[in-house]
Amino acid sequence: QVQLVESGGGLVQVGESLRLSCAASGILFSIYDTGWYRQAPGKQREMVAQITRAGTTGYADSGKGRFTISRDNGKNTVYLQMNSLKPEDTAVYYCKAELGALSVYWGQGTQVTVSS
Repeated sequence: QVQLVESGGGLVQVGESLRLSCAASGILFSIYDTGWYRQAPGKQREMVAQITRAGTTGYADSGKGRFTISRDNGKNTVYLQMNSLKPEDTAVYYCKAELGALSVYWGQGTQVTVSS
């Protein structure tokens, strides 16, 4: 059974930081491309950051310079370090693992709330 379990969300003040973690089980994590997505109320889910199995990273403009994605294949975990958080970063954050179109897995999400 494949599971992706996110953790690390919470309520923070503007300008503070959070580190999200996503622990995977049931898959050969090291061969999957992974990423973080978010969905705010009334909005579509959007990509925040991605990291391929080769370690290549990509970021949405909203997070460039503030967010850093990384992965530890030995721990089957992908991380999202978020600094200088803004109210518009408030959303449910989801991790995704993908190996081709037929092998896509999502976590259950973790809430991030940034209060001004």
